[in-house]
Amino acid sequence: MKTNKFLLSLFAATALFVGCADDDTADVTINNGGGEIVNPTSNVIGGTLTEDLELVTGVEYSLESALIVPEGFTLTINPGVVVRASTGSDVYVAVLQGGTINAEGTSSNPIVFTSNSSTPNPGDWGGLIVLGRAPINSVVNGGSSTSEIGQLPYGGSDAADDSGIIRYVRIEYSGGAADAASENNGFSFYGVGNGTTIEFIQAFEGADDGVEFFGGTVNASNISVVGSQDDSIDWTEGFTGTLTDVYVEHRQSHDKGIEGDGFNTDIGNNSNPVFWSAPTINNLTIVGLGSSNETEAIRLRAGTRAVFTNVLIDGFEEAYDLDDDETGVGVLNGDTSVTDVTFTDVILNLKNDTNATFTDADFFTGIGNGTGTDYPSWSSGWTRN
Repeated sequence: MKTNKFLLSLFAATALFVGCADDDTADVTINNGGGEIVNPTSNVIGGTLTEDLELVTGVEYSLESALIVPEGFTLTINPGVVVRASTGSDVYVAVLQGGTINAEGTSSNPIVFTSNSSTPNPGDWGGLIVLGRAPINSVVNGGSSTSEIGQLPYGGSDAADDSGIIRYVRIEYSGGAADAASENNGFSFYGVGNGTTIEFIQAFEGADDGVEFFGGTVNASNISVVGSQDDSIDWTEGFTGTLTDVYVEHRQSHDKGIEGDGFNTDIGNNSNPVFWSAPTINNLTIVGLGSSNETEAIRLRAGTRAVFTNVLIDGFEEAYDLDDDETGVGVLNGDTSVTDVTFTDVILNLKNDTNATFTDADFFTGIGNGTGTDYPSWSSGWTRN
């Protein structure tokens, strides 16, 4: 009999073929074009699940190819699991529409995805990709698009779509690029719905974005991004979730702390009726390398709306840079604003490149009142620095 969990045992077994196991351990079928079958007793994972998979506490796993969680299947990851990924942009974990990930670590026993290299570097492997059925604005009438990596479908009309739970999960050295237009991030959330739980996540030393939202409605809290080489937090395609307690720390190679787009500039805002990205961001800290070394901390463009409350920005030439006319319309309409913000070692609080006429006082309320997120209180024990 096969179990209803896709448990990878470390104990000996003799059967290697699907349907021939007699030890109650489900076989691992790798869908790599050749249909190889990996010994179910090993801790090597990858391929497309044909049964639910559970990764157990106390075991380190080797991710040697893309691990795909299809519709109707569940990937369960227990506290303390470490997954070491082989080098390559095609090595990633993708939870497809209708698939489920239940990755629940703890503050003292987080789940870690990292490189298997003895000298790890940003971009060694892919990252974690979750694809849901929540709205995106790059297509009309609740349709779907396909992801940069893997050409996997995402988007729809279910704002409450549930892809599972991601809690106390750290992703290291991710962001491998397939080509100039197809790049992995630490965490990529494509059309993910607000039925999904995302709490206590860290992207550490990634080659591309730390956390990116491609549309969707999902809310996320306690987000740490340290050392991402592109944008630390990125949103596009009509993202409308709430981000609470966000900490960004720049290292030597990086781009923006936040880059927010109202729509994907490569695709356009094709929704009907038209809607923009409009997230809410509460308790945000962005730490740069000093105003003489940095440009902008936050860039808002392509018509995005955004409401920020309790912000601390430290060490940038420009704190907020707003581009294009439609982004300015959001400010004039009151859809984009900043309440309670403190600037430390910042030369220019606001750069307005929108052709809309407004002042700092129209955009900021409560300058000097921002404290940002209380990072020490929630990051201890599970993050890297």
